[in-house]
Amino acid sequence: MTLEMRVLRTDEWDVWYDQLELAFGGVPEAPEERELCKSLTDTDRSLGVWDGDACVGSAGAFTFRLSVPGGAIVPAAGVTAVGVSPTHRRRGVLTSLMRRQLDDIRAGGEPLAVLTASDPAIYGRFGYGTAAYALAVEIDTTRVRLSVPPGTDGIRLRLVDPSQALADCERVYAALVATRPGMLARQPGWEGAPLMDPPSRRGNGSSLKCVVAEREDGEVVGYARYRVKGDWDQTGADGKVEVSDLDALDPAASAALWRYLFSIDLTWTVRAPRRPVDDPVLHLVSDIRRARPRTRDSLHVRLVDLAAALEARTYGAPMDVVVAVADAFCPWNEGRWRLVVDAKGVARCTRTEEPADLELSVRELGSAYLGGITLTSLAAAGLVRELRPGALTEASRAFAGDVAPWLPHGF
Repeated sequence: MTLEMRVLRTDEWDVWYDQLELAFGGVPEAPEERELCKSLTDTDRSLGVWDGDACVGSAGAFTFRLSVPGGAIVPAAGVTAVGVSPTHRRRGVLTSLMRRQLDDIRAGGEPLAVLTASDPAIYGRFGYGTAAYALAVEIDTTRVRLSVPPGTDGIRLRLVDPSQALADCERVYAALVATRPGMLARQPGWEGAPLMDPPSRRGNGSSLKCVVAEREDGEVVGYARYRVKGDWDQTGADGKVEVSDLDALDPAASAALWRYLFSIDLTWTVRAPRRPVDDPVLHLVSDIRRARPRTRDSLHVRLVDLAAALEARTYGAPMDVVVAVADAFCPWNEGRWRLVVDAKGVARCTRTEEPADLELSVRELGSAYLGGITLTSLAAAGLVRELRPGALTEASRAFAGDVAPWLPHGF
């Protein structure tokens, strides 16, 4: 039977989502998580591939706004719900979904597409580059101490119900978005996602807890959401603190929140699986080895409209380079582009027939776009080729950012 791809109808959502769960192993989500996904799904941006009455492939997109270097908030398609049924793999279903989706994103005027990857090897062939990493720490609080900055003792901490503190926490989060590339400006409906707390997520731990950090005037300047996993062995308590979110507006509030998490009774380990790779806690701990830092890929970026995307961000140094870009999957981006950045970091990107100074693929541009991956490091891996002496250093300095890009939550 011929496969048919079409935009999802509202009454097809459950069948479509059942297929997605099957593609990811067949373990159903908790009912409340499923309902949240349903409420956030934009059916007009969701595609299904059908074999008769059976849905055998899916892909969707959220309408996001992404922080980029310089603090601009740029429209971006948040690619999600990509899956193909085990019975229909190796038949071009994924490629056809990616083709249609990127064409639609371009037609909608979004210069960027972003995603998190269950398997990072899949999406490079469609032009997505790894642009941000996440840091995980597992800190032995019996052997690690914190050195806190001045003002930490002046921060007041208050344990609150997570839902009651949501508005204050969202204000803190919103204030941080423009300060770090890779963060998503929270769209309506998404504020409830961090509070999802079904028993299936707890792993024998407590319900979700929330502590807020306040200044003397009562202003909330930080918060942490966490759960406690109690455990006992022959030596006594062996509890663990699992941190889901920690955001703060200043160093004192950040340190106060970490100190609180370190001091929870009957716990000896603090785990935080999704932190920026330049998280200040790395400089507060007395023994970095006992924090067990490790990284993994997080946000993958695809330049859909190359010129618009490159002009949307600010750069750290002036440059004038001609870049030869390979992009077989989105050929409208392929060719030579002159990227000129003035003393204020403002860019102009135009097509040119001038000789190229650098040669790379759109995937490498996606990796470098948020400023966390240097063009120099990509060149060392053979992924960027310098054609004019000095051009690589010039461009790498301009693209590099002051803070590491970071995606605080998945989608």
